[in-house]
Amino acid sequence: MNYKSNEVAATGSIQELVLLGVNACAIQADVSNESEVVNPFNQMDEQLGKVTALVNNAGILLPQIRVEHITAARINQIFTTNVTDYFLCCREAIKHMSTKYDGKGGSIVNVSSVASRLGAPNEYIDYAASKGAIDTLTKNNVGVSDKKIIKNYS
Repeated sequence: MNYKSNEVAATGSIQELVLLGVNACAIQADVSNESEVVNPFNQMDEQLGKVTALVNNAGILLPQIRVEHITAARINQIFTTNVTDYFLCCREAIKHMSTKYDGKGGSIVNVSSVASRLGAPNEYIDYAASKGAIDTLTKNNVGVSDKKIIKNYS
């Protein structure tokens, strides 16, 4: 499990998983920062064995705002957190899981939002647009085995 800042919550979740018999670990990284994306995958390989699954579930939602009040800084923050990290994590997962790279194969699940299809007029249009980008990534990316489409849950 990767976490950005809440180590207590991550550790608690890992403890619950361990009690259920799951071999798990928590690794801190800001996955919207490209330089921090590689390390968690390497650590997981070392601590748990070869990575075989990725669940992309990072995301932020900022206070409601209308388009005429939106700033480039806000758009960049939403898209960096809600889109860039998904692409970076997919890239690294494929490098670790694909048989093309001596992996065992695996699955990628991208968690999106119904807002990508329904929109969020006058409220969270930047969030909805970012989740639309995740839907596009999911629908147009061939998965780890180069035969399966990455799954998208919204």
